[in-house]
Amino acid sequence: MKYPYGKNVFLTGGSSGIGLATAELLAAGGYTVYAASRNPQMSKEHPNGGRICPITLDVRDPKSVETAASDVLSSADIGIIIHCAGVGIACPAEDYHNDAVERLMQTNYNGVLRVNNRFLPHLRGRGGGLCIIVGSLAGILPIPYQSHYCASKAALDLYAAALRMELSDFAVRVTLVMPGDTNTGFTDARSYEIDETSPFYSACLSAVSKMEKDERSGRPPESSARAILRLSTKRNPPARLIVGFNYKLLAFLKRLLPDRLVECIIKAIYLGP
Repeated sequence: MKYPYGKNVFLTGGSSGIGLATAELLAAGGYTVYAASRNPQMSKEHPNGGRICPITLDVRDPKSVETAASDVLSSADIGIIIHCAGVGIACPAEDYHNDAVERLMQTNYNGVLRVNNRFLPHLRGRGGGLCIIVGSLAGILPIPYQSHYCASKAALDLYAAALRMELSDFAVRVTLVMPGDTNTGFTDARSYEIDETSPFYSACLSAVSKMEKDERSGRPPESSARAILRLSTKRNPPARLIVGFNYKLLAFLKRLLPDRLVECIIKAIYLGP
């Protein structure tokens, strides 16, 4: 194993899904992972010296972020930040359920900003580091009844690109990891923010049901975790990393095909009979 950024990692969303799988794999590779979440898991030691240190953190709460950052940075020279925390909602694009959309954006987007605001100065001060943001293929592909989620991931895409340029002179690398359908607890945790009286009700349930079927038969979270582990060893990681050849091909076709044709294909997949 190579450790160009050191062996100390701060990771959000560490209690489930891609975050938990990543924490486990990094610890098995010799890293000390400060795995932060609202419901942290038990600490774990690995024979090779790696370990998982649970940290209580709610990325939506500025005070929680400040407390976690102060505690971790007072005892560890963090060289890698990994953002895995995320939530999802299902509803029509025209609907605006304030609390649900606010919770989504505060977790998926603002939460990344809060953690980076506190940890990136440390990475710059130490002379370099790595920031990995887990986005989604949904950030470049519009999915019916997932508009708010897609928007939160699209925001991370451009944020990561700008951040990467701003930090390039400080030897801090930024990479956006983009998984496709992944079989995690994220699927069951998705909230439905739609009333039965909505004219979109049946179409929404049908479309999201098809998407959830794809998620449950999708890649295991370990596939994204392995990609993140590989990134942690690279001095010059790629700007974006799509997980899985089939999803790389899909993203490539998205760039080649006319937008109207892309919409027709996606509509046929999720809104067809």
